[in-house]
Amino acid sequence: MTGPFAKKDPLMKIAAVHTHILDHRLETPFESASMRFDRRQHCLVEIVCDDGTTGWGECLGPARLNAAVVEAYGARLLGRDPLETEKLWQELYNLFRDQGQRGLAVTALSGIDVALWDIKGKRFGVSVSALLGGRMRESVKAYATGSFRRDGVDRVRDNAEECAAHIAAGFHAVKIKIGFGVAEDLAVIKAVREAIGPAARLMIDANHGYDVLEAIELGKGAADCDIDWFEEPVIPEQLGAYRAVRQGQPIPVAGGETWHGRFAFKEPLETRAIDIAQPDLCGVGGFTEMRRVADMAALHGVRLVPHVWGTAVQIAASLQFIAALLPDPPRRRPIEPILEFDRTHNPFRQSIAAEPFEHEDGIVVIPDRPGIGFTPNRDAIEEFRLRD
Repeated sequence: MTGPFAKKDPLMKIAAVHTHILDHRLETPFESASMRFDRRQHCLVEIVCDDGTTGWGECLGPARLNAAVVEAYGARLLGRDPLETEKLWQELYNLFRDQGQRGLAVTALSGIDVALWDIKGKRFGVSVSALLGGRMRESVKAYATGSFRRDGVDRVRDNAEECAAHIAAGFHAVKIKIGFGVAEDLAVIKAVREAIGPAARLMIDANHGYDVLEAIELGKGAADCDIDWFEEPVIPEQLGAYRAVRQGQPIPVAGGETWHGRFAFKEPLETRAIDIAQPDLCGVGGFTEMRRVADMAALHGVRLVPHVWGTAVQIAASLQFIAALLPDPPRRRPIEPILEFDRTHNPFRQSIAAEPFEHEDGIVVIPDRPGIGFTPNRDAIEEFRLRD
């Protein structure tokens, strides 16, 4: 076809898809109710276009396996127009649809999608938040995530001291790990509340370590500690159990970091299994799918607080999404989103960024640079590259 409606070649094409597996062995391992960490490993995605434009993304979850799936997707991306994010998302999702509606197929796709949006922002010279519809805010309050169970220490004392230090550093809120046993967890919750005082916000995360009866017992026992939310009380597949916990105890229930894609969020939102939705941008399907989940949450009147667990790449991308997140409901003084800010030991988290995303008195400024606002420190990426 010729003329004004003829299909034109893209101004730039995808020339290469790379992954970078970052690795660091921890001197002091730590654990949640469902996972033990003796290393920090994260998978970055770098997409390079033929004009030299580069986009960065990150995949939530096991780094080696995510890298393998990204590699499997990569051949489908070569020579393609990186601006066609919707088209590429559907094509890649459908590639493994029969066996991969959730899990690694979507977490790997998430890293690719974030990198494509980064390229799109750089192509048009605007931030991703501008592409998403406009910036509602220029900074965001951060809450400190940490307080895992560390080897060789008294957990009650360790968590209380750690959280008190976060509040002293300017954070307005902290989130602690539970799910190890109701009696011990209640002791930790009460010690942390006493350590941080009555004004600071406190959230609890069981990492699906309880059954329904334990979760209800814990929620009732912690009811006088002014808890903002009770995250992942039971395993993510048991949506009926989520509803039972929500009905059986007084603390608002949160979840969603392990629900990948809009199809996974459909039932929890429609049946109001949760009070707070926590999609992870680098696990739910990237910006393309995160927008859909946010719209679904707003449709059902469920508050959205993104889950964030990664490097400076994920922090940068999550900040862009938070900048554009619409208030729900809109009002003179709306409910503002908050940023999950990992405080566990990870030496490459910020060092891989030439311009790190740190907090000042618990506030993180949202960059307005083109794309997601991440500039790589390639020396650090090379320093922490996984050595087989």
